[in-house]
Amino acid sequence: MKFRTLLGVVAGALTIAALVAESGTATVTSRCGADVAGNGGYTYAGHQSSDRGHGVRATITATRALQVSGAGHVAGWVGVGGPGQGAGGEDAWIQVGVGSVYGTEPFLYAEVTRPGRYPKFMLLEEKLQVGESRSVAVLEIAARPGWWRVWVDGNPITKPVRLRGSSGRWTPIATAESFSGGEVVCNSFGFRFERVLVSRGPGGAWQPFESAHRFLDRGYRLRALATAPADENARRPASRGSNPLPYAFVASS
Repeated sequence: MKFRTLLGVVAGALTIAALVAESGTATVTSRCGADVAGNGGYTYAGHQSSDRGHGVRATITATRALQVSGAGHVAGWVGVGGPGQGAGGEDAWIQVGVGSVYGTEPFLYAEVTRPGRYPKFMLLEEKLQVGESRSVAVLEIAARPGWWRVWVDGNPITKPVRLRGSSGRWTPIATAESFSGGEVVCNSFGFRFERVLVSRGPGGAWQPFESAHRFLDRGYRLRALATAPADENARRPASRGSNPLPYAFVASS
């Protein structure tokens, strides 16, 4: 399985977006990233959860300066949804993460695509420093099936967003992403994902993330920092005040 992303434009300069899809056959290769033509210049290093869920969260840190060439971008994000995964087979997704485009310092962003609408990019915070962490999450709202919010450092940042046909159907993802801008170049990135958890129910029934698929394009690296055991105790809903075992990894170019 591969990713393809849709590039959005914000204020004439800030660009970032992402959605999941199967790629076509590659015809051009770059020095890092397996198929510029087949993936439209997008390449990935990350993980997809083993089960469907109602949310995903992680603490994301840019571990080194993010270097982007030309019209490209890099990002580290968590999210759910993708093309064809909304109601009636339409595109729908929600994600939050840390990104950078050419000439900018890292920024915190969120993106939402409702069925039948264009992606909406939200700039949440500018000028993050290398080594500065943000705890981010997308989570379905308790008692409101199909309604979602983006959270940062434990606080809701967006208004409730309705994504029809989403409840209990989407598989959480945590990944780094690079877009080459259509050129044969390599952007440079390093992201640390810590405390990666999946919500097994609306409102935050957090359990350890378990990776079922690894996305690792050519020239990138994934290094596990902590992996949660796949046993029955780990998969039971976390009680209030408990501390589920974390999942953590580093994705880098």
